[in-house]
Amino acid sequence: MKSKEEKELKDEDLKKLAARIRSLRLKKGYSNYENFAYEHDIARAQYGKYEKGEDLRYSSLLKVIRALGVTPKEFFSEGFD
Repeated sequence: MKSKEEKELKDEDLKKLAARIRSLRLKKGYSNYENFAYEHDIARAQYGKYEKGEDLRYSSLLKVIRALGVTPKEFFSEGFD
């Protein structure tokens, strides 16, 4: 069973991930996450969950990163100190 501290660290990491996804989407000029998801063939409801900090599969994260037009290295270069 995971400790409370481990769960808090995971939740914090997911919040950072969500913030980075949202930040890059806004930087690309999409004020509406639904439009971004639709134009990049990502399920809108699922994408909304990613920006709220819900857990996601690695393959889903890679699809989002590619849609944002950055490499994984660029994606993780900010906001994950």
